[in-house]
Amino acid sequence: MPPELPVEQPNASAALPANLPFAESTPLGLLGLAIGCAALLPIALGYSLTPAGLRTAAMFCLLFGAGGQFLAGTMALANKNLLGGTLFTTFSFNWVMNWWALSGMAEGKMPDPTIVLSVDITFLAIFLVLTYAFGFYSKLLFAFLADIDLLYLGRILKEITHVPAMGLLVTGCTIALIGISLWIAFAILVNPAAGRQVFAMPGPIFMPKKPDAA
Repeated sequence: MPPELPVEQPNASAALPANLPFAESTPLGLLGLAIGCAALLPIALGYSLTPAGLRTAAMFCLLFGAGGQFLAGTMALANKNLLGGTLFTTFSFNWVMNWWALSGMAEGKMPDPTIVLSVDITFLAIFLVLTYAFGFYSKLLFAFLADIDLLYLGRILKEITHVPAMGLLVTGCTIALIGISLWIAFAILVNPAAGRQVFAMPGPIFMPKKPDAA
């Protein structure tokens, strides 16, 4: 992810070390994320709340959300991409939980809301820190993580307050997550081939502290 993709260079692949075992895996993880979110979107909007709809969404979550991100994450870690590998690999297991929850709901078995709430709060803390870290690489990556922060905040507030409007926040964040994920993936795939920024990837928000001259 960011350490492997300097956003200011038109030919990003040329900047990658030649001895990396895998090609840039970020598009794979982001496309899997977008497809998984697309499968959840009709359910968030109140459609396909049938056993068949839940089972169908569950398989997309397992194959694309979990499988795609786990593969992308392990490849990124092998490429010594700590931030991207950690994000994708950790998040991939959450997609397995989505598969498990949807499969259970199709059979009338609901996950325990208190445990889910506790995990969501922990996820929010994780993503808040990662949002700051990704801000050192790109404004768009920062927006990507900030959208996930809002999504989890909406999930937490919905469970605590039982206010239906929080569901709309989660749905809106899911739609935005699909769009941002696709944009970043297309930028990494298309820009090097075109030799120019067809899909804009803005620079960082934060600048790292330069080491002292001494």
